[in-house]
Amino acid sequence: MACFVVPMSVAILTTVVGKKVPKKYHLNWLNSMFWGGVAMLAVEHIAHGEIVFYPPFLTASLPEIFPEMMKVGVPMTLVIFLMWGIMVAVSATISKRVKYVGA
Repeated sequence: MACFVVPMSVAILTTVVGKKVPKKYHLNWLNSMFWGGVAMLAVEHIAHGEIVFYPPFLTASLPEIFPEMMKVGVPMTLVIFLMWGIMVAVSATISKRVKYVGA
């Protein structure tokens, strides 16, 4: 129902601080992963009637939403960070090898 709220909150934060982070960390990759996942989940939840276009927007109450955010949203966000970290590490390794070979 609301598992996308956690990654959406992080996506908002990373979008706001994005200009202050060095390019070598590829924050645009992280933002793309977060915003793409949020959009996909929002569409899925709308299709299943869990999100509606009138208040209160979510069809579940807070006692149902909070556990889902903790059980699904937080792990999903951590996995996205992990995958982004791996991508940045691989990119840095490749860049170092290309510079070494090209030198």
